[in-house]
Amino acid sequence: MVEFGLIDDWAPAPGRLTTWTAAPESVARARLAPAHPAPPSHQQEQYLKAAAQHAAAEFRYSGLCLVTAEIPTGELNRVAMTTAVNAFLQRHDTFRTWFRIEGGAVRRHLVPADDVEFVPVEHGRVDDPAAVREHVQKTTPGPFEWDCFTFGAIEREESTTVYLAVDHLHTDGFGQYLSGFDLAMLYTREVWPDAPDMLEPAASYLAYCTAERAYTGQMSLTSPGVRKWLELIRGNEGRLPSFPLDLGKRTDGYNRSAHRTVTLFDEDTASRFEERCRANGAEFVGGIFAAAALVERELIDSDYYFGMTPVSTRGSLAERASVGWYVTLLPVAFPLGATSFDRVVKLAQHAYENGLRLAPTSFQRVVELLPADSDLDLKPGWSCPMISFVDARELLGNEFFDAASAGLYANRAASEQVLIWINRLAAETTLSVIYPDTPVAHESVERYVAVLRRVFAAAAEGKP
Repeated sequence: MVEFGLIDDWAPAPGRLTTWTAAPESVARARLAPAHPAPPSHQQEQYLKAAAQHAAAEFRYSGLCLVTAEIPTGELNRVAMTTAVNAFLQRHDTFRTWFRIEGGAVRRHLVPADDVEFVPVEHGRVDDPAAVREHVQKTTPGPFEWDCFTFGAIEREESTTVYLAVDHLHTDGFGQYLSGFDLAMLYTREVWPDAPDMLEPAASYLAYCTAERAYTGQMSLTSPGVRKWLELIRGNEGRLPSFPLDLGKRTDGYNRSAHRTVTLFDEDTASRFEERCRANGAEFVGGIFAAAALVERELIDSDYYFGMTPVSTRGSLAERASVGWYVTLLPVAFPLGATSFDRVVKLAQHAYENGLRLAPTSFQRVVELLPADSDLDLKPGWSCPMISFVDARELLGNEFFDAASAGLYANRAASEQVLIWINRLAAETTLSVIYPDTPVAHESVERYVAVLRRVFAAAAEGKP
C-alpha cells in the first residue's frame, strides 16, 4: 500500500544518509538569473502571496511534499543517482525557476540550464528517524529560494530508502507520483543502458502558465464561466463551502495540521460500490460526492450540497509527463431533496460533470475580478474544504507501489480547513484527511469520518 500522512509520521529505518542538494556555486549563479516573462500560475501566485504574508510564522508556513520509496539494494550507485537527479531537474522547467514579489506583483526568474548542478553530500550513519525528518525539513529551502527541493538516500545492507522533498510550489499530487516514476526511470537508464526508455517528452510548465494567463486575462464579470461561478456562490448565501461541523479553531494564532488515514473499502467492496454507482448512470467519483452530501444531510439536515474538488488540468500527453502545479478547483453543487443513495448519486454525478465545464475558469481569477464593494464573502487569501479523488490504478507502474513501500507525506503546516483525499489503490481505497489540530476538530473529524464510512458501506451493500 501507499502510506499517506504528515512528515512526522515517516519513520525510515537507520542507515547511511546521502543527500543531493544544489552546489554552492549553482546557488550563487541562480540568484543572478534574469526575470522571465512567464507569469506564475494563478495557484502559484495565491500560494506565494500567502507564504510572504506569513513569513514571520515560527514554522514553515508553505507546504513541503515528501515522496519516499524503498528499493531492494543496499548499494546505490551514487554516480548514476547524481546523473538522474540532474537530468530530472533539467527535464522539468519548473525546477529552474524562482520568484520574487515586487510592488505586489509576483515575478518569475529562469535559471539557465548550465547553472543547475546538484551534488551528493555524505552525512554518515543516522539511527534516529526524527533526526532524518528534521534534516529533510531544515535543509529544504522555502518557496522564495530557487533550490526549494532536495533528494536523499538512506542505505543499509538489504535496502535503500530514497526520497524527494519539494516545496508545494512546484508540484501537485500527480506530480509527486510522476517525480518518483521519472527518477526511477532515469536512474535505471544509467545503471542498465539497455533498459527500455519509458519516458515521454515533458511539456513546459512555463508555457502552461503563460497559456493559462492569456486565457483568463480575457475574462470579465460577464464571461459565462465567471457568471456561473458567481451564481453558485450566491446560491450558497454568498459564501464558499464550509465543513459541516465546528473545528474549534483558535483566533489568536496559527492552527497547525493534524492527520488521519483510514481504509474505506477493500477492492471487492470498492467494485460493488462502483457497480451501484454505474447502475444509476454515475461513476465512482459521483458516488463520493453523493456520500458526502448524505453525510451533511445527516449531520446538519442540509438540503443543498456545495463542495469543492481539485482536478488536474493536464490536457495533453506531454503535460501528463510534466511536473508542475497543474490543478484547479471545481464546484460540485446540487439540491438534496432525496435521501436515497440511488437518487442522490445521479444528482452528484451531474453536478460533478457540470463542474468540469468550469475547469478553464480559474476561481482565483474570478475572485480577482470582483469589485471591492462586492456583496459576496470572497477575499484574497480565501480557503475552503475540499474532497479529492484519485484512481491510482490508472497510474503507470502502480503495481509496484506495494513493493516499493511508497509514501506521500506533508509537513505540519498551518491548517484552517478540512482537506480530504480519497485514493483508490489496487487492493484498497483509503481516505486521508488533514485538519486543524484542535480538540474540537479531532472530535468533529472523527464523527464526520465515522458517518462517511457508514454511508459508503451501506451504498456498497446495496442499502437505500
